[in-house]
Amino acid sequence: MLDIIKAVLYGIVEGITEWLPVSSTGHMILLDEFVKMNVSEDFWNMFLVVIQLGAILAVVILYWNQIFPWDFSKEARKEHRVNRKDVWILWAKILVACIPAAIVGVLFDDWLDEHLYNGYVVATMLIIFGILFIIIENKNKGKEPVIKTLEEIDFKTALIIGVFQLIAAIFPGTSRSGSTIVGSLMIGVSRTAAAQFTFLLAIPVMFGASLLKLVKFGLAFSSSEIAILVTGMVVAFVVSIIVIKFLMGYIRKHDFKVFGWYRIILGVVVLAYFFLK
Repeated sequence: MLDIIKAVLYGIVEGITEWLPVSSTGHMILLDEFVKMNVSEDFWNMFLVVIQLGAILAVVILYWNQIFPWDFSKEARKEHRVNRKDVWILWAKILVACIPAAIVGVLFDDWLDEHLYNGYVVATMLIIFGILFIIIENKNKGKEPVIKTLEEIDFKTALIIGVFQLIAAIFPGTSRSGSTIVGSLMIGVSRTAAAQFTFLLAIPVMFGASLLKLVKFGLAFSSSEIAILVTGMVVAFVVSIIVIKFLMGYIRKHDFKVFGWYRIILGVVVLAYFFLK
C-alpha cells in the first residue's frame, strides 16, 4: 500500500514535469533519492519510462482531432476525402524528427542508463538549459517568429528540432520538451507552435521508449508491480491533462524565462545536496 501511495506521487511529478520544460526524468531520478519504492532495480528502470505512457495518452486525447489521419464522416466519405493528407504530412514530419533520438536510443540505451543517469548530470543540464532559456528569450524579445503555426513547420525544421531532442535522449535533466523548445525558439519557431510540435513529437518517442523498456523487462509482472505501474500511469494521465491546458494558456501571454530560473535554482540546490551528501 505504501508503494501505491508513492506511485501516486511519482505520477503527479511525471504529469507536471513531462510537459513543462523542466525535465521529467531528472525530477523522477531526484525524487528517487528521497522517496524510494520497494521494487527491483529492473522494475524501477522500466517504471521510470513506462509511466510516461499515461502522460502521452493525455496528448492523444487533447489533440485527437489534429492527429487522427482519417475522416469517416458522411460528408467526407461522399467526397472521397477520408484520408486527411495534411495529417499524414504532419505525421511524416514527426517521424523525421524522431529519427536521431530513435537511433541513439536503440543503440546506446543501456550505456546511457548506466553512465549518465545520476544527480550530477541532471543538475548540470538543469542549469545549462535554464541559462539557455533566459538567453534565447532575451535575444528573441520583440522579434516576430519566422514560423508561427504548426502547419508552417517543414521537414527541414522538423529534423533540426529532432536533433535538439537527441540532446535530451543523451543527457537526463535536459528535458525532452525543454531541448526541443529551445531548439525551436533558436530557429524562429513561435512558442505556441514549438510547444504543440513538442507534444506531438512525444507520442512516437514515448511509445517507442516504453516498448523498448517493456521488451527488456519482459511481461512477468507481479500483481503489486502491475498495481504500482497502473496507478502511476493513471495519475500521470489526469495531471497531464491539467498541465497541458495550463501551459498552452500560459505561453500565449508569457515567455519561458520563469522555467529557466526554476531550472537554475533547482540545479544549484541539487548540486549542493550531492556535494554535501
